[in-house]
Amino acid sequence: MRRSVTMFSTCGILVGFVAFLGGLYFDITTNEVFGYATIIASLLFIYFGIKHFRDQQNEGKLSFKKGMVIGLLIAIFTALGIAIADYIYTAVIDPDFFAEYAEMMKAKDPAAEVPEFTSGQAAIFMFAIVFVIGLTISLISSLILQRR
Repeated sequence: MRRSVTMFSTCGILVGFVAFLGGLYFDITTNEVFGYATIIASLLFIYFGIKHFRDQQNEGKLSFKKGMVIGLLIAIFTALGIAIADYIYTAVIDPDFFAEYAEMMKAKDPAAEVPEFTSGQAAIFMFAIVFVIGLTISLISSLILQRR
């Protein structure tokens, strides 16, 4: 189990980082769409990690519970990697990101209330988003891949 979690969470984190770096060249709106696509792509490794464990390490058997454990571990590590990347981006690479984002939102709708975030809050928020999506993918993947 450890090998599947390590290998596939590392793949998810790497896809997240590579796509994240590619997203540095887009405007904020495009980057937002690209960011969500990156999250989904990174978390697809949950399915492949659970399947790898079932087929390569567990003789074709998989309980729902074991699938969820593997999926959630991959989701946690991937979410942590993406949250760290988000923190580095907003704290070091582009510390003006939140001001620029607020400016863009106010230009679209002058009456819009744009909450102020710190890099730490944004990283926690990103972790939560990635984890919730990962939880959903873990649930679906465990249901699809379970075999007794």
